[in-house]
Amino acid sequence: MPSELVAGIDRIESNRSRFIAEAVRHELQRRQRLELLRSLEAPHPDSAATAALGLADWAEALPEGDSDLLDPSAGEPVHWRPESGWQHAGSPEIKP
Repeated sequence: MPSELVAGIDRIESNRSRFIAEAVRHELQRRQRLELLRSLEAPHPDSAATAALGLADWAEALPEGDSDLLDPSAGEPVHWRPESGWQHAGSPEIKP
């Protein structure tokens, strides 16, 4: 780590290790949020096919013995629009 960066930390924080750990944790959370937003803005092509299929149909297509992995009634209906992203199924932006 550059010495001027270490000196800057030491000027404002008595526990350098704790400060660095907190900064890294904050940066990891920030990057995870950015990655999630990127994923929501441009979902993987395979997820579009699954979304078009619908949760109930997808659950019915699972192999035998996997029927207890998903409770379709526990989800919230959403719809993907390339121009606006995920929308709740009842929102005014969605037109059948």
